[in-house]
Amino acid sequence: MEVIEKPGAQAIPLTGLRGAIARGMQNSWQAPHVTLSLEANAENFERERQRHAVEVGEKISVTACLIKIAALTLRDHPGVNARISEKQIDVVSDVNIGIAVDLNPGLMVPVLKNVPQRTVADIADEVAALAEGARIGSLTPGAYQGGTFTVSSLGATEVEVFTPLLNPPQVAVLGVTRIRPRPVVEDGAIVVRKMMGLHLSFDHRALDGAPGGRFLTDLKHRIEAGLGL
Repeated sequence: MEVIEKPGAQAIPLTGLRGAIARGMQNSWQAPHVTLSLEANAENFERERQRHAVEVGEKISVTACLIKIAALTLRDHPGVNARISEKQIDVVSDVNIGIAVDLNPGLMVPVLKNVPQRTVADIADEVAALAEGARIGSLTPGAYQGGTFTVSSLGATEVEVFTPLLNPPQVAVLGVTRIRPRPVVEDGAIVVRKMMGLHLSFDHRALDGAPGGRFLTDLKHRIEAGLGL
């Protein structure tokens, strides 16, 4: 990124990648955003993730597991797996999930295709390959096309809540925050559980609050049961 030195300041031109991101974010924010947030008990999720890692003999990321569970949930909530244009909403049968990759500075969103049919280990391998390809600039334009839903994780930070921005023309994006121990009430008693933050932003032109809430609730229940891993 070009940085222009000025007395007492630095000027970063809105060109190249930074300019493309700025235009994309402006376009995204023009849509009527709604964000819903909740927490999921991640105890079973983490147990299943570790079991898979032992079985395949390699690290399985939280993001890879979430992508798999989100894809299975999207099949039951097709209105969330959609794209919007000026004249219509296209509900898509394929589930192709974009992953937001931090380029520091910058952000790119390569896409995993046909996610429900893939194993968690396969997803984990491709997430790593796409992230590395995005960072070194080796991906083709096709790697960024065809997405129907996006997952954006801030799990490596201490952020608790955020509003993920839409990736037009997709109608929804899932934001994920870190898993950490928190006190919760179970059967009238206060216990400590590993909790994960889930934050769904959607385009209110295409999706209403109730179906958005049902998708997020279903996703929460699947995570808590460790379903689909």
